[in-house]
Amino acid sequence: MQKTIALVGKHDTVGILEILRDLIAFLQKAGHHVVLEAETAANVGLHEAPVLTTQQIGTSADLVIVLGGDGTMLGMARQLAPFKVPLVGINQGRLGFITDVPQDRMMPVLSDILQGNFRSETRTLLEGRVVRGEETIFEGLAFNDIVVSRGAGAGMAELRVDVDDHFMYNQRSDGLVIATPTGSTAYALSAGGPLLHPSLNGIALVAIAPHALSNRPIVVPDTSVISVEIIRGRGITVNFDMQSFTCLQPHDRILLQRSAHTVSFLHPVDWSYYDTLREKLHWNEYPAANGGML
Repeated sequence: MQKTIALVGKHDTVGILEILRDLIAFLQKAGHHVVLEAETAANVGLHEAPVLTTQQIGTSADLVIVLGGDGTMLGMARQLAPFKVPLVGINQGRLGFITDVPQDRMMPVLSDILQGNFRSETRTLLEGRVVRGEETIFEGLAFNDIVVSRGAGAGMAELRVDVDDHFMYNQRSDGLVIATPTGSTAYALSAGGPLLHPSLNGIALVAIAPHALSNRPIVVPDTSVISVEIIRGRGITVNFDMQSFTCLQPHDRILLQRSAHTVSFLHPVDWSYYDTLREKLHWNEYPAANGGML
């Protein structure tokens, strides 16, 4: 059956033009209709396939193939989440927690996926809005995390956190990471947070360099509504996946919860989340007696 397949590429990746051309030829030879995301086509100067906006891709594509790193995938996942079109990630970045198909296995893996041989996985997102007084001044989606952080050169931020209208704590710190299970391997992990399996229904709250050593990460149900109020601090911002942000003032509140939208990933049949953790976090490396690796 012919499918409409959209291609998205990180334009500054070395060799991306040739890779996209090879992929277009491969997919067209297999009988599929290939389209290019508009920004990708413009940045790489590619004209071998029709060009569509992200919204047009969402309403017409059966599959989106993203070539790049996790940052490229984050941006696409947020934009396409309302359309429920599945995504496949070809890793051309460094870590590749969510762009998990190696470039050297790209063609055989895609051939299997297009024949129906794949593992499907659904990931959750967060939605948040900033309220100043009674007015919403900013809102957005996050696939990884929503991060409140102090300004450069400023002192600690003081934050009040409520969960489902229950006061949880006041916190003095460099900021707070509120992460989905997907985002538990990103900034939250660097800040000392727990790893959450993607199938878990939870939201992690992880303080960044808290003043009190007793302040520990906590995971709350993803049915929770979380409120973070700025008590005091200078230059405080909130950002969504490190890709969109706004500046905050004292008494601004960030209200966040799980989004109704989800993102579907298609993986190779032999894909395993635990394999990904072992590879990316180097859990398979052991110091040997001779200084090498077992």
